[in-house]
Amino acid sequence: MRKAVIDREAGYRLMGELAGPETVEGTLAGLDALAPGFPDWIVTSLFGGTYQREGLELRDRQIATLAALTALGGVEPQLDDHVRNSLRIGVEAREIIEVMVHLAPYVGVPRALAGLRVAAAVLRGKEEPA
Repeated sequence: MRKAVIDREAGYRLMGELAGPETVEGTLAGLDALAPGFPDWIVTSLFGGTYQREGLELRDRQIATLAALTALGGVEPQLDDHVRNSLRIGVEAREIIEVMVHLAPYVGVPRALAGLRVAAAVLRGKEEPA
């Protein structure tokens, strides 16, 4: 059985690459004040674990994440972050829009529209989805 590889340092490096240092320093610090240790667990297990696995490139993982968050619904702040992250690593705006459109027959038009609203707000440079 292969053991899971968890790399805390790689997780924080990747989080910085995806979300930028302001998120690592600002958002995580605020969350840590509220729920001590929780942000470290998120970064270490998700970005230092799941995202470090072989088999998918970072770009593909981001597209899968966009699809999953859109399908889930009700997680607009996280979707907003991942739209920004996707743009930061080179996923094009038209590709992000197409992910949302492609999801409509699978997850429903309302969820696809909600995803499009988040993407549109990010692309317009707004802090909050319209």
